[in-house]
Parts: sequence; structure tokens; C-alpha cells
Amino acid sequence: MADVTLNNPRTIKAWCMYDWANSVYNLVITTTFFPIYFAGITSSAYGEGKVPFLGRYFKSSALYDYTLAFAYLAIACLLPLLSSIADARGNKKRFMQFFCYLGGLACSAMFWFKGPVPNVTFGVGCFICAAIGYIGSLVFYNSYLPEIVEPQLQDRVSARGYSMGYLGSVILQVIGFALVIYFSGKGDQTSGPRYTFLLVGLWWIGFAQITFRALPNPKIKFGQWSTGALASGFIELKKVWEQLKKLTLLKWFLTSFFFYSMGVQTVMLAATLFGAQVLELPTDKLIITVVLIQLVGIAGAILISRLSEKYGNLNMLLWVIIVWILICVSAYQVANLKEAGVNVEFHFYGLAIAVGLVMGGVQSLSRSTYSKLLPATKDTASFFSFYDVTEKIAIVIGIFTFGYIDEEMGMKNSVLSLIAFFVIGAIGLLIAKRVSRLEVSLI
Repeated sequence: MADVTLNNPRTIKAWCMYDWANSVYNLVITTTFFPIYFAGITSSAYGEGKVPFLGRYFKSSALYDYTLAFAYLAIACLLPLLSSIADARGNKKRFMQFFCYLGGLACSAMFWFKGPVPNVTFGVGCFICAAIGYIGSLVFYNSYLPEIVEPQLQDRVSARGYSMGYLGSVILQVIGFALVIYFSGKGDQTSGPRYTFLLVGLWWIGFAQITFRALPNPKIKFGQWSTGALASGFIELKKVWEQLKKLTLLKWFLTSFFFYSMGVQTVMLAATLFGAQVLELPTDKLIITVVLIQLVGIAGAILISRLSEKYGNLNMLLWVIIVWILICVSAYQVANLKEAGVNVEFHFYGLAIAVGLVMGGVQSLSRSTYSKLLPATKDTASFFSFYDVTEKIAIVIGIFTFGYIDEEMGMKNSVLSLIAFFVIGAIGLLIAKRVSRLEVSLI
């Protein structure tokens, strides 16, 4: 990598700006507007029955879950190879740019996903490409963290990035909400979300230029590859795996991370559908709720990063997972209250506040904890590829399980099933804590 001064304020600010740029996809598209729009437009076209897709019929919420699972599986298969090549060739910034542009253009293309009989294949295809672009760019983005910031500051910088992402998302969500209200006042229920999709792509690509201008270009490790790109990529992956097998604490942390990520990411991806289909809340209140989550998430990410400095990363992650378990239990009970005829609007707001407090914290703290535990290496993209693949495979399992149980037993039971993932993750953290007492660790 090119010589870079650690803790350079300009580089750190530019790095954090990519959270500002790309978080609008994750929090405006997947969490708010697209699931609501997808459910609404397919219901208008096909009634309350199942949605046709590739010769089969699916419950709309389950099809949404399966689509996300496929996108995460696809990128999980590609990223190990791409990141290994990026480390060897010194072009991880170019990979990051490619996935950024893929995701941003796919978001904007959703503008043309409309009725009266929507082209479900087109809409799902755009959604998959947007998800792949978002996930793909993150592995290269995350891998810059240990290269630009010293270990003792990584928790704060990681939390700062997430906080900026939430703030940017709230701004665009408010703009999108205003567009929905404006067009709805004219009797147009689809243009508001579609223009929001267009703006997400422009926002993502536009603000990412600040990051791309300031992030350093890595040096090329190898002049020529005699074994070819594919073989070299897998050789790099094997080296990472061999190192990981010797790092007991890192192995147990990743095991825990694998399981609790199944729960965390699934809750975040399915929360809006839960509010819309199980609790039957109107669109405007769902959007307000998501804005509330992001605002609380800013404070939550900062608070948990500060507490981790006092109590330790593993201890804080363990407490955060306990809160996630309580959230799942509470959501199940709220669904039961809804079935009993109780107005659960304010119950849902309470759940939203709890999710916001721990949502950003668990993500930023997991990222910085992993960064601290890495061995001294220049192959950071390969190591963060392993981290991201672990998370993505966890999401595939989590969201697919959620969708399957939703189809078979209802969404409230899907939420309850996530507790098992959190419990296993908590056990893994307890083992990691025990190992950390026996090893010299940075946390």
C-alpha cells in the first residue's frame, strides 16, 4: 500500500463519508421504501394471493427474503476471490468503485419498476444487483480501517462511520417521505418511492467520490502471476485460512459473530415487513419509525463504542446480544397483542427505539473488534473478505430461515426463531472471553 500516515484526519473523514454515501441503500431501500413498495405494488397487481416469479408462486414477503438471501449468497461466493486478487494486484479501490457504481445504478433503475402489472423479474433483478453492489463494496471499504487508523482509535472511527451513515440516511428518508406525501396528495401512490430510488443511486455514487479521491491506492504485491488470477486468489485465501486456524481467540469471535449476525441482520432487513404485514401499520408511520431508528442509532453507536472502552469489546457485545434476545421476545408478544385486537402502534415505537440503540453498536463494534484481532498483515482485504463472507453466509441462512418459517408458520414465529441464533452467539462470546484471559489481546 502507498505510504499513509495513520490517523490522518482527512483520510478518516473521507473513509467515513462512504458510510454516509452507501448507507442510504441499506436503510432507505432495504429497510423502508422498497419492501413497502414491493408489497404494495404486487398486492395491487395480484391481490392478496401469491406473486408469480420464475414459474412459481411466492408469498410476497417470503419472495423478498429469498431474493435477499440469493444476493448475499452470490456475493459470498465471489468476494473471497475478488478480495484476494485485490490484495495481490493492489486494486481494491477499483473493486470498491465497481461495486459502488453497480449498486447505485441498480437503485436508480428501480425507478422503472412499476405497474399496473409490474415486471417482477426486472424489479427483483435490480434489487439483487443493488444488494450485490452494496455488499461487494463494503468488504473493500472495511479493509481500509486497520490501514488508516491505529488500533486504539478503531472503535471510535468505526462508530463515527456508522453514525454518519445513519445521519445521511435520515436526511434522504425525510426527502423520500416528502416525495411520497407530495405525490400521494395528487393521487399517485407510486411516484414518490420511485423517485426516492432514483435519488438513492445518485446520492450513493455522488458522495462516494469524496471517498475515492482521498483513499490511498495500495501497492501491487506481485509484478506478474505465473499461476493466473484464479489460482493466485485461492492461494491467498488458503494463507488466510492457515493463519486463522492458529488464532484461537479470533476463531471463537468469528464463530460467535457468525451466529449472532444471523439474528441481527435478519431483524434489520425484515423489520419493516413485520410492521407492515404483521402489525398492519400504515406506510407513513412505518417511515417515521425507521427515521426514529436511525436517529437513535447514531447515539447508540457512539454510546456503545464509549462503553466498550471502559468495559471491553467482548463484554459489551455480550450485553448487546442479550438486548437483541429481549427485542425478539418482545416483538413476538407485540404480535400476539395485535392478534388480540390491541393497538400496538406505540409498542412498535418502543421496539424501534430498542433496535436503534443496539443496531449500529453491534455492527461498528464487531467490525472494530475484528480489526483489532487481526495479525500483522498487509493482506487486509483477504482477511476482511473472510469476515464479510462469514457475515453474508450468516445472513443467507438467517433470512432464508426467516422466509421459510414465515411461509409455513407466520412471520411472528420467524421472529421468535431468531432467538436460537443469538443464544449460540452469546455462548461463543463467553468462550472467546475465556480464551482472551489466556492470550495477550488488544481488547
